Amino acid sequence: MLGTAERTDTELKMNVLAELQFEPTVKVTDIGVLVKDGVVTLNGHAANYGEKMNAVIAAKRVTGVLAVADDIDINLADFGTRTDAEIAGAAANLINWSTQIPEGLVDVTVSDGHITLAGTVPWGYQRHAAEAAVQHLAGLKGLVNLIVIQAASDPVEIGVAVRAAFKRNAMLDDADLQVECSGSHVVLSGKVRSHSESEEAARVAWAAPGVLSVDNQLRVEWYWDRAD
Repeated sequence: MLGTAERTDTELKMNVLAELQFEPTVKVTDIGVLVKDGVVTLNGHAANYGEKMNAVIAAKRVTGVLAVADDIDINLADFGTRTDAEIAGAAANLINWSTQIPEGLVDVTVSDGHITLAGTVPWGYQRHAAEAAVQHLAGLKGLVNLIVIQAASDPVEIGVAVRAAFKRNAMLDDADLQVECSGSHVVLSGKVRSHSESEEAARVAWAAPGVLSVDNQLRVEWYWDRAD
């Protein structure tokens, strides 16, 4: 008879596979799933970078998943390959045409299908918008975001703004969230009920004026693990 931990991991694996099958952008037959103590490892291959990221996001949606390790390789089909010049041109156009990204502030370089974004923007949401704009390009194998935020603000004001935003947010239980600010750098700690809540807390922190970086140390504790 299986022990509790083994049985839970088996159930979790089945649920992750079911969620991958339910995600229309992922070809579940090409993805393998391993689970140990609530940590999910995804392997196999994806047809493009967007599919790879969507598989990881889908796994994080599943109740009980504590962490996801991404070991998925990208196998581009012949019709999906692009030269670095083609990828760079398409990425630059998408960024230049975005209404969320200030013109001329983001630089794009491409090497062997891997995009590197660099530059300086005033807001955190603009940094994320640049990444979102290019992550589904054909031929993309990887993406590194080195964009920095130029704004500076009083750390006390940043902390007050983030805590107030947490309290307003219907998705977050602010009683379990701690915010520490060092200069314009924010550290989040405490516990959340899901990866979605953790990502929402990080999104809220990035939205505060003057935030240059967010160190998300929130730990996921599903309701059955909580003593309170």
